[in-house]
Amino acid sequence: MYPATGLPRLCFVSYRQIRQMALPIIAEYRDRADIEVVDGSFDVALDLARERLERGQVDAFVSAGSNASLLRRGLSAPVATIQLSGFDILQALIRAREKASRVGIVMYGQTLPELEAVKSLLNVDLRQYAYHTPDSARACIQQLRADGIEVVVGSSLVVELAENAGLVGLLAYSRASIRQGFEDALELARVARLEAGRYEQLNTVLRTLQDAVLAVNQSEQIIAINPAMQRILGLSQAPRLGTPLSAVTSDISLQPTLERGQAEHGVVLRLKGRDWIANRTPIQEHGRTTGAALTLYDASTIHEADNSLRIQHRRADHAARYHFESLRGSSPTLLRAVASARRYAATPLNVLITGESGTGKELFAQAIHNASPRATRPFVAINCAAFPETLLESELFGHEEGAFTGARRGGRRGLFEAAHTGTLFLDEIGDMPLTLQTRLLRVLQERRITRLGANHAIPVDVRVIAATHQDLTDLVAQRSFRQDLYYRLNTLRLQLPALRDRREDIPALAQHLLRQSLARLDVTHTPAEALLHRLGDALQRHGWPGNVRELENLCDRLAAHLASHRSMDTVDWSELQSECPELLMAPSDLAAQPERASSGAAALTPTLSPPADKHQRRREQALAALEAHGGHPGAAAAALGVSRATFWRWCRRQD
Repeated sequence: MYPATGLPRLCFVSYRQIRQMALPIIAEYRDRADIEVVDGSFDVALDLARERLERGQVDAFVSAGSNASLLRRGLSAPVATIQLSGFDILQALIRAREKASRVGIVMYGQTLPELEAVKSLLNVDLRQYAYHTPDSARACIQQLRADGIEVVVGSSLVVELAENAGLVGLLAYSRASIRQGFEDALELARVARLEAGRYEQLNTVLRTLQDAVLAVNQSEQIIAINPAMQRILGLSQAPRLGTPLSAVTSDISLQPTLERGQAEHGVVLRLKGRDWIANRTPIQEHGRTTGAALTLYDASTIHEADNSLRIQHRRADHAARYHFESLRGSSPTLLRAVASARRYAATPLNVLITGESGTGKELFAQAIHNASPRATRPFVAINCAAFPETLLESELFGHEEGAFTGARRGGRRGLFEAAHTGTLFLDEIGDMPLTLQTRLLRVLQERRITRLGANHAIPVDVRVIAATHQDLTDLVAQRSFRQDLYYRLNTLRLQLPALRDRREDIPALAQHLLRQSLARLDVTHTPAEALLHRLGDALQRHGWPGNVRELENLCDRLAAHLASHRSMDTVDWSELQSECPELLMAPSDLAAQPERASSGAAALTPTLSPPADKHQRRREQALAALEAHGGHPGAAAAALGVSRATFWRWCRRQD
């Protein structure tokens, strides 16, 4: 090991002749560098240099001729070459001409055509040869000797071989060239130390990361690797910085990234029998690619993180708030529905909830989700009748950037992706267009979705709960609903009772809803219970075509009325009748019996008896609400607790 002086560490790989010439120069650099001299040539020199690199003993090498070429090709460390200048050769030839008129020159790699012009000036018979191996150098010397050449100019190896053959050998290098070689080595060592410090900082940061990271320079030599990547590659210890990536593993290459200078993200890479998500990123400096980095993520970890992120991002918007305990009522029909729903919650099967508008289909869907193993996962709901076809498709399946005019920049995940590992509630499924029914069926079969504008499928794990107020068998017969989709959705069927079929629940339900409405309006100390008691008969007689939603709307209006009438004595029955047409109160009944009304003894009498036919009853109810609200359909629909489309459908139905 070198002494810990903090000086640059140089290794001078030489041969005997050049070493002897360099000794005075090495002494000059004693205070500027720690210099080790290693004798050897070709493979021996390369092995000695590698040994010192592995021990971490060298910042830069300095050598000449064949040794310098071999070191540059075989090492990842910086190598300063002692350059052979034209002046050096000229001086060597002048010295050679003093000894003989016939001179041979043997150079590593190639001959020097420029010397042909010099030989006439020096009046010398010059023969040139080039060598690549010690054996070829020896053959060159033998040929020169056979040609009668007595003086040979060349490298240390050539000089030694010439002397061994009985010829005169002259070293072509000068002390000035050797000195410049050491100056170059000092600069290379300085830069290498700066880079080593930078790489050490980088590796220190990378060691703290759980992700597997590896970086290479522009020669695809490793400049950084962290323990996570070492474990993936099965390395017991980190490879030495500067080691070619190909020497560590043949399964990974960053050469395409280095050549193209373009990043690749989300690439699936099979490595050591496992799937990894790989990111390949070029390292840019001043607009030039100087390296590349590879990051590997465990596919299973990505899946878990994706689930966690989806849950966190969607929790506020897509949370199921209702449980079975939230359901109000004790009627046999409701209890049967709850019992069935509880059984369904324990299964992963799709559920089709049927029932009239306002019977609480989404409430049951949320309760099923919250009682299922998916309770901690997202609950996502969408009303299929609330969107036009193109928008509904984008909402369900998502889209890539540029998929259509107005598409969100960067694309958008659809509700199937948002509901991954959770529950997707498709309300009013009967209103879904046929083209989307086909896509939905494929998702239910394949458990994969494809975003609009994308060409790859994304796996999803979603339980679907669908709901409808329509008779899907009729829609199937009319060819407006796919039969195969109907059977796929109708795995488990839950029929919810209408409010008129559970009239015994109305008093308690009305009391609960009215209390909620009063609380929202911050109204206290009202005759709410007395008012509900007075309205008891009317509440029981009403047909409730809007079901619980209609009852909730009624309670909101009762609460608004009670906000300005804090006692039964001040209740304006005529005004209440106008505001709550569902009760169908007769003004004559109240006006004729003021004493009874004020004493609480009067019962409200409906002007219409409920028709036997359901459709006719709904039509009469809609028309009555329209008249009570001055012909305003929006207000009438709101009073009935139904959408405007449903309201007009009720008005038209006469069958």
